[in-house]
Amino acid sequence: MTNDSPSDGSLTDGTHLGRVALRVGSLDRVVPFYRDVVGLAVERERDGSRAVLSAGETPVVVLDEDSDAPERGRREAGLFHLAVRVPDRGALGDVLARARTRASDTGATLSGASDHLVSEALYFRDPEGNGVEVYRDRPREEWPWTDDRRVSMDTLPLDLGALADDAAGDEVAPAGTDLGHVHLEVTNVPRSRDFYVDALGMRVRDEGYPGAAFVAAGEYHHHVGLNSWNTRSAPAGEGRGIEWFEVVVPDAATLDAVRESLVDAGHEIEQDGSDESGSGDGDATDAADASTATESLVLSDPDGIGVRVVRSR
Repeated sequence: MTNDSPSDGSLTDGTHLGRVALRVGSLDRVVPFYRDVVGLAVERERDGSRAVLSAGETPVVVLDEDSDAPERGRREAGLFHLAVRVPDRGALGDVLARARTRASDTGATLSGASDHLVSEALYFRDPEGNGVEVYRDRPREEWPWTDDRRVSMDTLPLDLGALADDAAGDEVAPAGTDLGHVHLEVTNVPRSRDFYVDALGMRVRDEGYPGAAFVAAGEYHHHVGLNSWNTRSAPAGEGRGIEWFEVVVPDAATLDAVRESLVDAGHEIEQDGSDESGSGDGDATDAADASTATESLVLSDPDGIGVRVVRSR
């Protein structure tokens, strides 16, 4: 494995995603989908207006309730889908089984199922229309690699009958479930690619889809997808949808390298220091999380989507 503390800001396999935060209109409407279909455990925080959804000890999704938040504008950049990664095919089969038996109770809508060669994936819309992928990776030795160590992905039909037969029969997401990637709708793919690659330190992993780019730290197939398929033309607003997501780096040296790279590229860091809340938002009502304080960089990508670079705890 390559060095996880580069001096040039290039992120390596020691980097992964942490949590993704969504602004929602109603926790009561949205939480049952993530709990009963995806299988995440729910903890309400603050005055009940925030829910943290976890798999075991791993927080995956943060839902912030704002009943006054409007729907995302049709022209606005934002979330294409968040992607919850499960550790094996049996766990993915369980998600399919739960979706089939609990659709009427949770508002789960299975919108697609695909074999991407590197992974197998189920696609949903949560009750407020946020795209949600749940997927399992194939072993890396099975991925189609190019001569320059990029990956070749595709979108092929997934045999749902065979997947259902492989279900493990569990009712909750198993240990090892996490946030594998986020896929964003952006206003300008080259500009966003330059931010995530040249400034943040990821690598281009696949550009085989027209109007899209897939980038990642190290040799993962992608941590961030970028597309312009729906011709979004305005930055992300204050409506429902993605607020921010975390990029978790392995150590202080990597965080310092990312900070330097971002500054050199002319990007403004909105907050630089200790994350006293454990979530990067500095809210004093999260004092109970102070024991998990860590160094963090808080900034926005070119379309105003929050990116939080945090050092691994």
